[in-house]
Amino acid sequence: MSGISGIGGGAGGVQQIMQMRQQIIQRNDLLKQLHSTQGADATAVAGPAQTQEPAQGFADTLKNALDGVSSVQAKADGLTEAYQKGEVTDVAKVMLARQEAGVAFEATLQVRNKLLSAYQDIMRMGV
Repeated sequence: MSGISGIGGGAGGVQQIMQMRQQIIQRNDLLKQLHSTQGADATAVAGPAQTQEPAQGFADTLKNALDGVSSVQAKADGLTEAYQKGEVTDVAKVMLARQEAGVAFEATLQVRNKLLSAYQDIMRMGV
């Protein structure tokens, strides 16, 4: 049963990823608005005031998501080690924990790839 509760923790990770996705979409919309604005004064005034606070929230969200993945992997490693020592006999519980850690890592890798791609797209934009 504790393996099932671990999956619920993965749902929290999915929620965090969805929040990060929403923040990326909002920033993209903001960049489109700034890009379409013709006046340089409007860009200078609107840019810094709106981007500082979400950046801090995004960083916190990303850190929390990475901490969650790290804890899932540590739990899986602990269960694997306990199984190897003979302390845990439920192989299904161990395999479920390993699978959950693998899925969490893969999701993190995909988010990293998307963030890197978005960063590269932004760096290619003409100013």
